[in-house]
Amino acid sequence: MTMQTTPDQGLQEKEEQAVEAAQTAGRGRTYVPRSDVYETEESIVVVADMPGVDDKSVSITLEKNVLTLAGKVEADAPEGYRLALSEYDTGNYERRFALSQSVDREGIEASVKEGILTLTLPKAREAMPRKIEVKAG
Repeated sequence: MTMQTTPDQGLQEKEEQAVEAAQTAGRGRTYVPRSDVYETEESIVVVADMPGVDDKSVSITLEKNVLTLAGKVEADAPEGYRLALSEYDTGNYERRFALSQSVDREGIEASVKEGILTLTLPKAREAMPRKIEVKAG
């Protein structure tokens, strides 16, 4: 696998620190979006669940080897109504992934549909499997 994800305890600690920092900065509640990571021969695909986020409210940054996903969600009450009871708590999202050198940073693509963020991280040419020709004699 070419990404260091949740099993890495250091990464978990960074995520918890980011959530705590965001909450203390007065931005309200911040959640770590649940994510699935898939691998193909050509790429790594990250699917993150961020309900309420659309293409205008999501931000993806890459600094050094850290890919950061962030999304903002605003609580909206229908026009003419005021909130009397809330059982669903809205908040922002933030999650960080440490990337290895085997990811082609220039080719990263992202899309979001109905609160599902999909990132495609192409593998660097050096990291892709290849067949080595065997010559006789």
